[in-house]
Amino acid sequence: MGLIDLSAVDLNLLVAFEALFEEKSVTAAATRLYLGQPAMSAALGRLRTLFQDDLFIRIGREMQPTAKAVAIAPGIKGALQQIRHTLAASQTFDATTSQTTFTIGSSDYTSHVVMPKLLQVCHQIAPKINFRLIGFAKDSVGELLENREIDLALGVFQNPPRQTIQMPLFAEHFVGICRRGHPVITQNAIAPENFANLLHALFTIRQDEVGEIDKVLAQSNLQRRIVLTTPHLLVLPAIISSSDLVAAVPSRLVTSLADQGAVEIFELPIQTQPWMISMLWSRLTDQDQANCWLRQMLKSICEEI
Repeated sequence: MGLIDLSAVDLNLLVAFEALFEEKSVTAAATRLYLGQPAMSAALGRLRTLFQDDLFIRIGREMQPTAKAVAIAPGIKGALQQIRHTLAASQTFDATTSQTTFTIGSSDYTSHVVMPKLLQVCHQIAPKINFRLIGFAKDSVGELLENREIDLALGVFQNPPRQTIQMPLFAEHFVGICRRGHPVITQNAIAPENFANLLHALFTIRQDEVGEIDKVLAQSNLQRRIVLTTPHLLVLPAIISSSDLVAAVPSRLVTSLADQGAVEIFELPIQTQPWMISMLWSRLTDQDQANCWLRQMLKSICEEI
């Protein structure tokens, strides 16, 4: 026997079958489904045609199931329960009990700024939720989001991919860092020329030797010596604290380190433009309740930052 073409079947008939099987009464089944008795009787007629069996026969005051009805009842009930569970899962997200694992595309900088507070809050209100952080190349972020390899991305997105949505989180700017006791700290206002003559470290993920600082210095025909380039932003404070190198880094990276005395912060003698750290997600998950919850959490945390 071939499979039945479901496109030709009204699946509400299965709900009617379930009600008839459990209530053993056309009237009671109709009341349960908020239908009139004629409509329920019509549904029973269609069920009999579909399954080519009487399914329910009146014996005394009850509609008793036939052997075929008894045989198919567990499968129908199981299928309806699975559909109900699927619909419920798609409509509700309870952070207090969810065991969801979120995957976030994030650099070491944005992870350093955001994750401690996010984990702290989730420990209180969403203790079973887990997180995975992965690095990403800017030109691949659209594909990662579309393929659901990441739930959202954090960073600077000047030209966000199509079919993505971007939300600003907080503004950032450069500050200078150096070791404790570095001569640059003793100067009230270091001149751009003297700043350029210092030994510099540069964070870059593009494997080049030109950063925003170099572009600004070039406008004054100045060039600095970059002793070290690194794609690892969080290694810079350790290097700076034990050498004569200086570096320009995002301000939020070093606030806690400066408080601990690991490095000292100084104001740059050149004017650099602030930039915006944003959150990026796919339109495919824009209405997903779990994704909405994560975005709201990040937004709230960054407002406090």
